[in-house]
Amino acid sequence: MNVTLDYGKTGLSVELPDDRLIAPPLSIQDAPPLSDPEAELEAALLNPVGTKPLAELAAGKKTACVVVCDITRPVPNKLLLPPILRTLEAAGVPRAGITILVATGLHRPNEGDELVELVGADIARDYRCVNHFGKDRDTHAFLGTTDRGVPVWIDSRYTQAELKITTGLIEPHLMAGYSGGRKLVCPGIAGLDTVKVWHGPRFLEHPKADCGILEGNPVHEENTKIALLAGCDFIVNVCIDGKRRVTWLGAGDMIRAWERGVQFCRDVVKAGVPRACEVVVTSCAGYPLDTTWYQAVKGLTGAMPIVKPGGTIVLAASMTEGLGSPEFRAMLADYRVRGRYAGPSASDTCEMDEWQLVMLKKVLAHCRVKVVSHGLPAATLRDECRVEPASSVEAAVADSLAEYGPAAKLAVIPKGPYVSPYVLGA
Repeated sequence: MNVTLDYGKTGLSVELPDDRLIAPPLSIQDAPPLSDPEAELEAALLNPVGTKPLAELAAGKKTACVVVCDITRPVPNKLLLPPILRTLEAAGVPRAGITILVATGLHRPNEGDELVELVGADIARDYRCVNHFGKDRDTHAFLGTTDRGVPVWIDSRYTQAELKITTGLIEPHLMAGYSGGRKLVCPGIAGLDTVKVWHGPRFLEHPKADCGILEGNPVHEENTKIALLAGCDFIVNVCIDGKRRVTWLGAGDMIRAWERGVQFCRDVVKAGVPRACEVVVTSCAGYPLDTTWYQAVKGLTGAMPIVKPGGTIVLAASMTEGLGSPEFRAMLADYRVRGRYAGPSASDTCEMDEWQLVMLKKVLAHCRVKVVSHGLPAATLRDECRVEPASSVEAAVADSLAEYGPAAKLAVIPKGPYVSPYVLGA
């Protein structure tokens, strides 16, 4: 069977043995894209879930902060932002008082042509668009410490705004259950001191800190509390299909509107197989999510629920920007020297980006990993990423199936972590 995996901006066509596939390619269930998403958005701004219309909330305000995801999330900002901004200005918020804040979390800033790609040329030119810098404590306001001991530092450009709006994409998330909603505040515009504790082992090693789980998930519960502490007046969130068309759109209260989107997402992203497989082929959903090894780990964690213990994940990810942040690269280099990851630096915290190594350890403790990438050399994959480089998906699959024997089965997830695979009856 010929299958195209999401890979970079072009995709990667691979040939897989039909007789070993346990099921057709696992994909998002069919959900018709909105026929007129612009009209749906206008209606949602007028009739939001759980709160007043955006125009009423904006009336009398002089400042507003609109938070958008960074370049690693395919949010249709060029659809969402114009109606939001028109509504704010029509309600009397001066353009000079509007800030569009890019929720980089602890990622690098999105500037120049990348900012134009993110929000559109007109908005990049005509509005104040700024990046969040999570490592710069001086640009954050301290809002207190949660009952679980997380210090809350949030971008002061957001906390000082009279009207606080977030936008985002709801999809499965490897730690918080689902993205969107509260995640735009934490980690989106949270300081490093906050994320180091919230992404520490005490939270991430909890069995319910996993994809698709909300009830009892401490990562979800804590960043919801943090977002409520920071305040959020209005959200606009979407769900998208495999072609990145909008299939659901909702606006309103940060929790109630988001929960409706989560229910929609949960119903369409699940894909079941009759049993766990010896080999699973997956991706990290292509550009912009697969540009670094740091991000590509999400493709591995997403596939893990249907991989037999001791089985193999074959991951295809472009990784055109290399490994990730300087901090992440330093940790990987340290592994090359020591032959092991040092692990969390303290019982309750991780250093910046170390949390992704915590998630990677979960995968490597469960199964083997083979990686196909044109962005990283084989030596880097082997020595620093702790995975087996492969020349092609076909070669990796053939070798793995031969190793596991004639009864071994194969599954394929072309769009990687956008799908939530599970074993039927488990």
